[in-house]
Amino acid sequence: MLSRGKLAIAIVLCTMALFYHAQSQSCPEKNGRYPVSDQCDAYIECVDGEPRRQLCPDGLLFNDKVSLFTYPCQYPIDVDCGSRTRTQPPIPTEDCPHQFGYYKVGDRANCGQFKNCAGGTAYVLDCPTGLAFNSATYQCDWADLVEDCDAEAYLGFKCPPQASGLIQPIRFFRAPNDCQKYFLCVDDRPRVNFCGPEQAFNELISACDGVANVTGCA
Repeated sequence: MLSRGKLAIAIVLCTMALFYHAQSQSCPEKNGRYPVSDQCDAYIECVDGEPRRQLCPDGLLFNDKVSLFTYPCQYPIDVDCGSRTRTQPPIPTEDCPHQFGYYKVGDRANCGQFKNCAGGTAYVLDCPTGLAFNSATYQCDWADLVEDCDAEAYLGFKCPPQASGLIQPIRFFRAPNDCQKYFLCVDDRPRVNFCGPEQAFNELISACDGVANVTGCA
């Protein structure tokens, strides 16, 4: 039978072994950041071998692919969570569904605005004229390429039907009341574009031309 002193030493050694085993499990390396197995917005930060559980701000996710010199909490489109599907409960405000993120403003017929939520405050921004905010990429894109945008309603233009047997993948049409503005019909879906200063769209050559060369625009 072990004496009390030897038993105490054994307990201490066992406790230390368990402690260092836990440390090695939590910190594969002395310094680094590692994902939590089931949660995508939490991570373990190891500093000098000591693990600390960290939580990203609401709306951001932990990206385990970035270097130690890069902030690890990033927007969802930049992070592959894999099986880490759980996240913290959202912390919405009056204008933002999450504290951080980019979100479309408007309905399918009004696609040109979006808001950048930072710390729960929404900053509304406009896409360049004729482009629509794409929630899948956080970028302004051609309206016909944005799933939740009705390009015809948004641009106010519907591509005319094509003649039977003469299908053209791309067609051009000048806007009715603006000589500098024209529409591209790509697979019969509209996009809008503009000619530069002192130019007008010439439907005879399907290109921008000098204003003097375009009937009704001089």
